[in-house]
Amino acid sequence: MRTVRTLTAALLAGTALLAPVTAAAAAPSPAPTPSAGQGTGKDGRAPTEAGTGFRTAALFRPGQKATAAGSTGDYLYWAFPADTGQRATVRASVTLPEPAARHGAQTWRLDVYDGLRRRQPCAYGHQSAAADRAAVSVELSCTLRTVRSGAEAWSNDPLPGSYYVRLTVVGAHEEDLGLPVKAQVEAEVKETGGARAVDAVLSEPLVAGVAAASERQREARAPEGGWSGGRWSDRWLWTAAGGVLAALAGVYGYSLTRGSGRPSRPRA
Repeated sequence: MRTVRTLTAALLAGTALLAPVTAAAAAPSPAPTPSAGQGTGKDGRAPTEAGTGFRTAALFRPGQKATAAGSTGDYLYWAFPADTGQRATVRASVTLPEPAARHGAQTWRLDVYDGLRRRQPCAYGHQSAAADRAAVSVELSCTLRTVRSGAEAWSNDPLPGSYYVRLTVVGAHEEDLGLPVKAQVEAEVKETGGARAVDAVLSEPLVAGVAAASERQREARAPEGGWSGGRWSDRWLWTAAGGVLAALAGVYGYSLTRGSGRPSRPRA
C-alpha cells in the first residue's frame, strides 16, 4: 500500500509541474497593441508611407497595417521587429491600377530580409503572384522560419532583430510602369516556445542604425516589452520537470529494491 501511495504522489507531482507548461504552450499569443509614443508613426500609428531602400524603410509593429501609395515599378520598403522564438508571417496586398489603364498582366513579389540584409526563404506562402489584366488586386504572403537566439556564422538562420519587407513588381508591360498603386503590409508573429530553442545566444539583436538612434527610435525598433535576448525559454521548465520526475522514479525504484531485499522474520 505504501508503494502505491508513493507512485501516486510521484505522478501527481509530475502532472502538477507539467500542467502550467502545457497550458502556456497551448494558449494563443495575444495580438500586440502599439503603445502611444512608442509606435512607428505619429501617436504610435502604423506608417502611411514606405521607404525606398533599407536605410529609409518605414517601421511598423506586428499587428499593425502599414500602407503606402506608389507607382508601378517602385521598390517599397518596410521594417518590423521579430524576437527569439517567434515565427513571422508577412502579408501584402496591392491595389492595381484600373484594368482599362493597363496594357497587360503583372507579377508582384514580396521579399523579406533580416538585420544583415540576407534574404530569408519563405517556409510557405505565396511570395510571388501574377495578376491578369482584369484583376483589381493581388495578394502575397511569406511565413518565415522561427527566429533563433543564435546560429553558426556560416548559416542563414533567422536571428532576432529588424526584418525588412520589400514589395515590387517584377513583371509588367513597359507602358504600365509608373501607374499608381496602393499597397498594404502587415506582419503576424506567433510564439513557438522552447521546442525550437537553441543554446547559443546572440549578444545583440540585429537592428540597423540603432547605435545612432534616439531612445524613442530604439523603442520603435524593438518588440513590445523589449528584446528577450534568449534569457528565457519554456524548455527550462520541461528540463526541470523531467529532472524532478527522474528523481521521484529513482526514489520509487529504491523503495522497491529495498523492500524486496529485506529478510523475512522467522515465524515463532
